[in-house]
Amino acid sequence: MELILRADVENLGRLGDKVSVKPGYGRNYLIPQGLAMLACESNLRRFENERKKLQAKRDAQVSDAQSVADKLAATSVVIEVRVGEGDKLYGSVTTAIIADKLAEQGFDIDRKKIVLADPIRSLGHYDLEVKLLPELRGTVRVSVVRQGGAEDDVVATAAGAAPTTQVEENGQSEEETA
Repeated sequence: MELILRADVENLGRLGDKVSVKPGYGRNYLIPQGLAMLACESNLRRFENERKKLQAKRDAQVSDAQSVADKLAATSVVIEVRVGEGDKLYGSVTTAIIADKLAEQGFDIDRKKIVLADPIRSLGHYDLEVKLLPELRGTVRVSVVRQGGAEDDVVATAAGAAPTTQVEENGQSEEETA
């Protein structure tokens, strides 16, 4: 089934691309959601008229996402957790917890958009990637601190002082010295 995409579809294509998909995917998902239209002559002409409106809408989304990415880069999320021996957490810090903390700070970020290879199970500072758009990603600093710890530790952590652990894009940790 040949379709013209009316929006960017992850793992399929971008706005205006002519794609070939299985009939069920096209009829049951892409067309009803308004993400695509059949690739016939009349729809091609109609799409050319719509292209400018859709592109302007897309440009507005990109500029909004860029402003959110800039705000996220300046944001630090502090999560207080209970810890046991050796600074090991009881449980773990997941994307749902991080999304809730971001919501408290006024960000509307879905937990599925936060890239976290494995749940966080130790104290430290982590720079996490947030997928805002397929081509645009932001980063947010997450500090995991001991619950009921000294006020100085929480203030220093919130200010971003002395990072101890950095999460790289491949999800592995490396120790840094301050």
